[in-house]
Amino acid sequence: MKVKLKKLKNQTIVITGASSGIGLVTARMAAKKGAKLVLASRSEDALRQLTKEITQSGGQAVYVVADVSRQEDVQAIAKKAQQQFGGFDTWINNAGVSIYGKIEDIPIEDMRKLFDTNLWGLIYGSLEAAKHLKSKGGAIINLGSILSDVTAILQTIYSASKHAVKGFTDGLRMELEMDGAPYQ
Repeated sequence: MKVKLKKLKNQTIVITGASSGIGLVTARMAAKKGAKLVLASRSEDALRQLTKEITQSGGQAVYVVADVSRQEDVQAIAKKAQQQFGGFDTWINNAGVSIYGKIEDIPIEDMRKLFDTNLWGLIYGSLEAAKHLKSKGGAIINLGSILSDVTAILQTIYSASKHAVKGFTDGLRMELEMDGAPYQ
């Protein structure tokens, strides 16, 4: 079953990693188009400022301070969307971190933290979104990178995490299609 997505002005969109970079720009652009937003990141000051900016311009936004590497934080994002807007139509897994340096010089603990955010955060978000969208349709957007397909020198562990994001996302898409979930 194929579903047509709502126009942005009729959508509620969850954006992880909303306090900077692609997440910040996406939030501002979606707000200008009239989307209701649930913004998440670890930076409360930046989220508060962005939410204020959007609401003062006539938009609708709420925020959740969340570390996507913690499944309970990701569940809290979905709960906030449900409480504030009755759910969501699109979930954007954008949160991510990078490490630059020779792989032999990077502490294993830092590598694990990167994977906890870039891969496990995306998995937690995708599973939470699929649970809510599987029957009614909507969109799950998982941000990868050109480094999902190639590897950059001195960004080996980041590249590895983005390869994993691509593999997970491809598999999730196939499983949702196999289950007959509505998709775009």
